[in-house]
Amino acid sequence: MSHPILNNEQIQHKIRRIAYQIYENNIDENEIIIAGITNSGFTLAKRIKKDLDQISEIDSTICEVRVDKKNPLEPIETSLSSEEYTNKSIVLVDDVLNSGTTLIYGVRHFLAVPLKKFQTAVLVDRNHKKYPVKADFKGISLSTSLNETVKVVFEEGNDRVELS
Repeated sequence: MSHPILNNEQIQHKIRRIAYQIYENNIDENEIIIAGITNSGFTLAKRIKKDLDQISEIDSTICEVRVDKKNPLEPIETSLSSEEYTNKSIVLVDDVLNSGTTLIYGVRHFLAVPLKKFQTAVLVDRNHKKYPVKADFKGISLSTSLNETVKVVFEEGNDRVELS
């Protein structure tokens, strides 16, 4: 049985708030890379970029980050070449921060080149960190048990976050 945590309207508000926070923290930047981890993280990144483009003059570029969540040591691929994000500000985006495994391996990938600034954003932070990684921007923090599952569903007009 699943329990609703966030509905469509609440998610839109969280995304807008994250976009404003990113803008405020990067106010002096001319360009920013919004890098979303494949599937839900990438969907969230595209939505953050859309809001960021509406509220700021910062030139934002979307980047898809393909991480094998079951085997995070496998090579990570990005839709941008490393030259395209060298010496730029990056926000790495994922839907849910569970143990931090996906984010930490994503961070490691980007640290192979010099960056201007590196930040992370998630819609849901579950507070079950296995690694010392934190979300700089988060929609909501949830204290959940390890046997519970948080699911983010992006369906046009029916976005939702459920706990089961």
